[in-house]
Amino acid sequence: MSANSVNRRRFLSLWLPRLPIDRIKRKLAQDIASQAELVASEPDDPSCEVSTLAGPSPPLRGRVGEKGTTDAGVCGLPLSLASRASSARLGPRKGGGNPSAKASLTNELGNCLPSVVVAKDHNAILLHAIDEAAVRAGLSIGLPLANARAICPELTVYDADPAADLKTLNDIADWCDRFTPLVALDLPYGLFLDITGCAHLFGGERALLQTVTGALSRRGFAVSAAIAGTSIAARTLTRTASGRIAADGEEAAAVGPLPVSALGADAAVTTGLRRAGLKTIADVASRAPHEISARFGAAFTTLLGHALGQGDAPISPRKPLPDYIVEKRFPEPVATDTVIALTLSSLAKMLVAAMDKQGKGARQLEASFFRTDGAVRAIMVETGRPVTRPEMIDRLFRERLDALNDPLDPGFGFDLIRLAAGRTEIVVQQQRDLDATIHDNDELSALIDRIAARIGGKRVVVHLPLESHIPERSALALPAQHHLAAAGAAAWPERVAGEPPLRPLRLFERPEPIKVPFATVPDGPPHQFTWRRAQHDVVRVEGPERIAMEWWKQDGASLTRDYFRVEDAEGQRFWIFRDGLYESELRDEEGRPVPANWYVHGLFA
Repeated sequence: MSANSVNRRRFLSLWLPRLPIDRIKRKLAQDIASQAELVASEPDDPSCEVSTLAGPSPPLRGRVGEKGTTDAGVCGLPLSLASRASSARLGPRKGGGNPSAKASLTNELGNCLPSVVVAKDHNAILLHAIDEAAVRAGLSIGLPLANARAICPELTVYDADPAADLKTLNDIADWCDRFTPLVALDLPYGLFLDITGCAHLFGGERALLQTVTGALSRRGFAVSAAIAGTSIAARTLTRTASGRIAADGEEAAAVGPLPVSALGADAAVTTGLRRAGLKTIADVASRAPHEISARFGAAFTTLLGHALGQGDAPISPRKPLPDYIVEKRFPEPVATDTVIALTLSSLAKMLVAAMDKQGKGARQLEASFFRTDGAVRAIMVETGRPVTRPEMIDRLFRERLDALNDPLDPGFGFDLIRLAAGRTEIVVQQQRDLDATIHDNDELSALIDRIAARIGGKRVVVHLPLESHIPERSALALPAQHHLAAAGAAAWPERVAGEPPLRPLRLFERPEPIKVPFATVPDGPPHQFTWRRAQHDVVRVEGPERIAMEWWKQDGASLTRDYFRVEDAEGQRFWIFRDGLYESELRDEEGRPVPANWYVHGLFA
């Protein structure tokens, strides 16, 4: 089916206000579950006792805010959590586990001592994120750590890790790809999902919202969500009216009663609105746009208009929208290789049928496997020519799956498998009955595709000539999948009949230095040289061939080279050069001539 849609836009906004602390709690629960697994697997080992979970060593009391220092690790856990951890240990399948038990353990961790994440801001250590227990204790984001300790002495403190938080948000965005391919980040802790035309696949907008929020909540994340006709309106509802669904055209009525802080504008703008007596969005909307723009700027006026449903700024999806997408959802997760292979085969037939209606073939294919625990595996293959046969798609993915160092791990199974054509081209019909060259090119292109699927497209290259007489710049290595036709039509310098080759068969990527005890000066060849600890006596010489660097590419250190084709006493032929002209280019700081450096650049057959 085509990815395009003509339906009216609908957006689902997700906001995870406690993402940093929730991420840490999930990691803590996984560590506890891993320790419980070790205890269960080695019950007789005296070093593996439940008491290590129930009564660990006292927490570290370092200077909080520095890299690698925290106030507590897996510390102070009540005895009940040790027994809960045993139920969250890994299950019988590789990479599996009990997600519900781990989520329950995460929730219990959240109900223990108050936990906060701190970050430095202008040399002050402030609360960056807090959990529910810290909220109940009277703490708030932005509070200095010293004040927080005065309010709540039993406080567990962790350092902020923005990189880990962003990775977690991207992982959640990958998981959300199962609902729509248009997922955009709403930094720092939000997501936009363009659900236009796909909500009915999940039972409607209300059912979709509950499915997303329920799944994230079960995995230990505090989440709020809302749906509206514009992304800004949905985000505004998410901040203060979680679970709200604003019908198309009713955004103004939905966001009107909300406080102005829900718009997400700068703190100075929000404070100025409150001082002006404009406490709700409806109060601000009641004023003329030019009045608001004159006082708070045109950017805020535009933001307000988007929140009221008067136009909207486009979102920036994390991934480009594929040309064609087909997918298969399973009522029960699947984990066997046979079912996965059959599903990919059926999806390939559907994809080819959809592309064939518009005379197109796939140049880039991506198979995505969505696990029940939220993990997503994606495998991509590229082709040199547009693919129009399902069996060819099957073969490429089989090659790619067989070459994976880390096999495709289904865990507790996949509940969704998707096949997308990220890039397509119009198929050009050619005469194939009488032209044998076309058949040869097809076979060569198919072979390159299979090899590239197994070892990677960048490792299968062709060389194209460049207009340069510098040896290392006279050819360009490019992926064979995309430049096979150009390589076949490339014109290389022809070899003179009856003459030895001017260039070596094997050219080193970087010239290797050699030791030359003496040579005929100013521009003569060496009589012997040492390369790779072996001495070679020169018996025949051809040259020199002088090659100067292009003056427009010189960096001040490029010297003129004199190349020689030499043969040693054992019959080996080398391509060597002297870097720099004697006396004219090779001088020390005082202007005195210095010896030249010699290199071997290639080997003749």
